[in-house]
Amino acid sequence: MAHVHDVLIVGGGGAGLRAAIAAAETDPKLDIAIVSKVYPMRSHTVAAEGGAAAVIKENDSIEEHIKDTISGADWLADQDAVELFVKAAPSELIQLEHWGCPWSREPDGHVAVRPFGGMRIERTWFAADKTGFHLLHALFQTSLKYESVKRYDEWFVTKLLVEDGRCQGIVAIEMQTGLMQPIFAKSVILASGGGGRIFPFTTNGAIKTGDGMALAYQAGVALKDMEFVQYHPTGLPGTGILITEAARGEGGILVNKNGYRYLQDYALGKPLDVNDPRHPQLRTMELGPRDKLSQCFMKERDKGNTIPGPYGDVVHLDIRHLGEKKIDKKIPFVRELSKNYAGIDPVYEPIPVRPVVHYMMGGVHTDIDAATSLAGLYAAGECACVSINGANRLGSNSLVEILVFGARAGRHAAAFAKEHGQVNTTALAAQAKDEQDRIRKNFLTKMDGKERISTIRTEMNSTMETGAGIYRQEGPLQDTCKKIAELKDRFKNLTIDDRSNCFNTELTTALELENMLGIAEAVAHSAVNRKESRGSHQRSDYPKRDDEKFLTHSLAYRTSDAPRIEYKDVVITNWPPAERTYGEK
Repeated sequence: MAHVHDVLIVGGGGAGLRAAIAAAETDPKLDIAIVSKVYPMRSHTVAAEGGAAAVIKENDSIEEHIKDTISGADWLADQDAVELFVKAAPSELIQLEHWGCPWSREPDGHVAVRPFGGMRIERTWFAADKTGFHLLHALFQTSLKYESVKRYDEWFVTKLLVEDGRCQGIVAIEMQTGLMQPIFAKSVILASGGGGRIFPFTTNGAIKTGDGMALAYQAGVALKDMEFVQYHPTGLPGTGILITEAARGEGGILVNKNGYRYLQDYALGKPLDVNDPRHPQLRTMELGPRDKLSQCFMKERDKGNTIPGPYGDVVHLDIRHLGEKKIDKKIPFVRELSKNYAGIDPVYEPIPVRPVVHYMMGGVHTDIDAATSLAGLYAAGECACVSINGANRLGSNSLVEILVFGARAGRHAAAFAKEHGQVNTTALAAQAKDEQDRIRKNFLTKMDGKERISTIRTEMNSTMETGAGIYRQEGPLQDTCKKIAELKDRFKNLTIDDRSNCFNTELTTALELENMLGIAEAVAHSAVNRKESRGSHQRSDYPKRDDEKFLTHSLAYRTSDAPRIEYKDVVITNWPPAERTYGEK
């Protein structure tokens, strides 16, 4: 029996669940489905710790949040999208409270906010330091109220079905049985998260393999601004586990091997003087934008001021001065993670940290309604690029982004489904049969392949770190482009040992690797073509920002060879480009 729905959502995390709720609220008669390769509560939204940004306090304003976001993005964000996002943010967080998200409170009962990186005013709502956990629970529990929302848990999507110029469904593997079949829909929303696993050292869980981006890329939709990959300055060495920005928001400081608070040299250009009138403004200089702080670490390493360790050089994040009571109340998970994964108690010892790949600003190219260039296909969350994050995302904007644009995707996909008739199941079934044959031929019955998943994945990780890391140059980037092309060719000779049907994780891992190679290709080629330094994209051979040539979004289109890179102007409304500074209020 064929599976047919009105709206189908790929991904069961925050953006996907918010889209499902919005679609169901649009019309209770709509048949809505969520397809996720993991149980929704295992989605990566659960890993978000620090908080979600929205204007709520009297000392803040919509204008200030917009300015911080645009400046943090190094003027590569589309300003119409940023305005829409910032204005919608407060109502989304209030709605989350009504749905049961337990925002931390001040003693008088008002919602508490904390400082966060790149935000000049305290506006980050939080639920201790498990914000994503509570947000995802609230969304999941709310989605259960709607009988029209069905779920396909632990189904792996391999292809978008496109007919008559519009997206009309997917092909997916039911992991429990190995059965591969089409699921038809009048509209499809991609909400499958980012692809940080193309790098070797990342905060991203094993499921973050860029599947939704790859699905759109393979269907001819552009991937936008893929060269912008954010490093977070405080990852635990060895594991990549994130020590949330909230630790610095609550007053933690970064020090080098000499115990020196080195960021003052980059924020002020000189050692901090307590008599300097700017000193009070720099109490939280550790809350500079993530790209800047990661770059400062690299400069300290080059000076020999970092601390050698078994997993590379580190600096220390010191929160001891906060005291045990405050740590246990405001950032208890930081203490738990430090004990379990670094073997230290941050109440008594500083935490070793180093920059780690955290977030992809780029993704599936969409407009402000979350629509892609392919009719009937929408995208939201980290897999999408609307673009509000530009060249660098500010911490605590992403959890709000999945709410604002997840909701918009749900509403617009629902409207599209109501306006369009039944899908062409006959033609789509033929496409699904072709995809089944491809998987069987290339993976399940192929016996003579010589390449292994782990070998290709390790080489991909290595070349991405070498060529497309925090600082980039023409030569290494070109080498990375060539290496990814070589790995894609070698992937054709891949073999797997598991031929079983039930939970064949070797097969899904191979398919994830295929997706990651496509994403890595888009990142590397977009980066080699952007000959300037902006936000998280730092070219040491082109150290200046070049607004004349590159105040544009990159668009990577898949071809039979290297991707085709085109450009699209950034939308500027009321905030013309200006110098981006660190440490100035």
